[in-house]
Amino acid sequence: MTPLPQMAGHPMVTDGGLETDLIYHHDVDLPDFAAFPLVDDERGRELLLSYYADYVDIARRAGVGLQLETPTWRASSDWGDRLGHTAADLDRLNRASVALLVELRERSGLSSLLVSGCIGPRGDGYVAGALTPEDAAKYHAPQIDSFAAAGADLVSALTLTDPGEAIGIVRAARAAALPVVVSFTVEQDGRLPSGTTLAVAVTAVDAVAAPDYFMVNCAHPRHVAPGLAEDGAWRSRIVGLRANASERSHEELDAATELDEGNPAGLARAQDALRPHLPSLTLIGGCCGTDARHVAAMWGV
Repeated sequence: MTPLPQMAGHPMVTDGGLETDLIYHHDVDLPDFAAFPLVDDERGRELLLSYYADYVDIARRAGVGLQLETPTWRASSDWGDRLGHTAADLDRLNRASVALLVELRERSGLSSLLVSGCIGPRGDGYVAGALTPEDAAKYHAPQIDSFAAAGADLVSALTLTDPGEAIGIVRAARAAALPVVVSFTVEQDGRLPSGTTLAVAVTAVDAVAAPDYFMVNCAHPRHVAPGLAEDGAWRSRIVGLRANASERSHEELDAATELDEGNPAGLARAQDALRPHLPSLTLIGGCCGTDARHVAAMWGV
């Protein structure tokens, strides 16, 4: 496997809050927060390509590399069943999502654009999960295998709430010969929804099934900060950060009927304040509530 450039210290833009951007700025209906069905629709594909093109432009202006996540955070079997998609449908849509970004890469002219197969937790990303590594590997393997068959450069598991599920995902990705990234989410106290500290979660996963690196996503930088208070080498394993625009709690965001976009410049400053605690931070983008404006501010362009 080719080493990922961000692991060698090369700065990389990644995208923002795809689902919230589409829902609130483009009036797209996304049941269960699932964007993957858009790949099956001509207008949907056009919307996705327009969304991703903004981040191609940011990476070009910043003079750095780019990693784009496929719109497949919900494209696993439990969520697919809820939305009326068969296993064959999911395989096709996961592959098509990779193909969409491979095509964009070929047109972009960027020297470094990684296509990441995005997977989400089996459960809700804001609720503590409790999957065993064995169950997690079995559940997530079909989606990961689809990414591998389609030529994805890596797998990114976003908004994970539990070390056990993370371990299973890493094992499934290794079986598919794909690099893999584990991204945990945290509450306002810097801990995972289960109450586990970020330090314990990273260390526990690394001890038995080390991913290529870790990230934190779907939390405001001021919520991430308490989780970084514990010193140690584990902090150097966090290479990526995808922050929420809002300082509201996950519970408040779930209940909100309007988008809290925060302030792009303020979000960038809050994120910069974490840099002394994240010596390996090279991959930077956004999550819920963010769009290209926020990510451009993070990169000073």
